[in-house]
Amino acid sequence: MAAAADTVSLHDTVTNRIIRELEQGRIPWVQPWASSGTTPLGLPLNAATSRAYSGVNILLLWAAALDQGRPSQRWLTFKQALSLGGAVRKGEKGTMVVYADTFIPKAEQEKASTSGEDARRVGFLKRFTVFHIEQCDGLPADPEAKPLPGRTEVLPMAEAVIAATGADIRVGGDMAFYAPSHDFIMVPPQEAYFEPINWYRTKLHELTHWTGHPLRLNRDFSGRRGGEAYAREELVAELGSAFICAELGIAPTVRHADYIGAWLDVLKGDNRAIFQAASLASKAANFVMGRGVTGALQPDHVA
Repeated sequence: MAAAADTVSLHDTVTNRIIRELEQGRIPWVQPWASSGTTPLGLPLNAATSRAYSGVNILLLWAAALDQGRPSQRWLTFKQALSLGGAVRKGEKGTMVVYADTFIPKAEQEKASTSGEDARRVGFLKRFTVFHIEQCDGLPADPEAKPLPGRTEVLPMAEAVIAATGADIRVGGDMAFYAPSHDFIMVPPQEAYFEPINWYRTKLHELTHWTGHPLRLNRDFSGRRGGEAYAREELVAELGSAFICAELGIAPTVRHADYIGAWLDVLKGDNRAIFQAASLASKAANFVMGRGVTGALQPDHVA
């Protein structure tokens, strides 16, 4: 029972943090990167394994890096620092991340063995503490960070990623949307945007919706505009496009700030919603970036 209570507490801890930000008019996944002065764009990476963190851990580590003014997105656990010949400095405060996975309880295994049915898997969460490499001494020299592309260079990169998806993207009209029933994306011409880069941000948002088609990641498109299911899918699209933008060196922006009220309703009614949305968004981002379904569907391990 203690483990179950801890899981509920962990869901509440993270959800309440996101709710506080939204209630203050801040979008946690759209941070003032340009004005942060030190923290670069990009997905958080584990300094020992070089794996990118995923799901809600992206939001937790983005917030920590910006709050702490960190000059990179590289983190690791206490034990990983020791394994690399270094150590976390005495008195340093760590940052919480979570590990999500599933297991089959013994009772379910026994039930399945007698009934012949598939055993039911149960989800669980564990909290871990990580430290930024700046909080450690004695680590090997950090490999030079790959320089982020400049504004004029990032557009071709975004264009290449978009083209590689093979999505049916049509240009015209005065509205941007994804039509699930006909499986195409519509965006206004680039000239309609005040800033050319917003054309790419919009395309990446709609491409995140596109990944949810039944032939791809099969998300729920049944919700009507203004309803809960609709708000949940929009939250996935907002997070997914933010993750893709950050990986491409494009400062994320919020495309639908008017949905904040609906997102708050969802988060206040379900303390697992942000975990689910961030996990689905990571899978969508992996799909758009060409890492495919297999990589996208892995559990949200701590890297």
